[in-house]
Amino acid sequence: MAYNEGGGRRDNNNRREREREDANPEFVEKVVSLNRVAKTHKGGRTFTFAALCVVGDGKGRVGYGLGKAMEVSEAIRKGIDDAKKHVVTITRSGSTIPHEVTGVYGAGRVILKPAPPGTGVIAGGAVRAVVEAAGISDIRTKRLRSSNPQNVVAATMVGLRSLRDAAQVAQIRGKSVKDIV
Repeated sequence: MAYNEGGGRRDNNNRREREREDANPEFVEKVVSLNRVAKTHKGGRTFTFAALCVVGDGKGRVGYGLGKAMEVSEAIRKGIDDAKKHVVTITRSGSTIPHEVTGVYGAGRVILKPAPPGTGVIAGGAVRAVVEAAGISDIRTKRLRSSNPQNVVAATMVGLRSLRDAAQVAQIRGKSVKDIV
């Protein structure tokens, strides 16, 4: 065990966390939802927290994660760490998306439509967090069926991952971009 000059224990974990935070300052971190869960035991109720977090660099990389803990701050930290582990790159076309797409996950369904420059982000809370973290500034969206933030965020990510531009489609089909367009 390591001790500092004052006789107290040195906390190496805090130093490691600070180093980890300094390594990824480019990510924007957002908490989409925070849920308090109560479990009843023989001695009373135990409260835990679940935090759904989204991280993105604003340049087409975005990820989401869920963290659970007995304290809010610890749940948020776990959620952000999980989101950073699951970052994916999405296809963008300028400030919008290349084509309309529907993302489905569980009971959640999200329609994502491209919009002309200057439209802005027309989206609800959970979808807006993902789209803004990805760096998309012009898009129209509609959430269908489920309003559960976890399913909505997952459906949005499924939709964003399925986006393809003309060059990617041409490569898959073995044709030139002119043949596709």
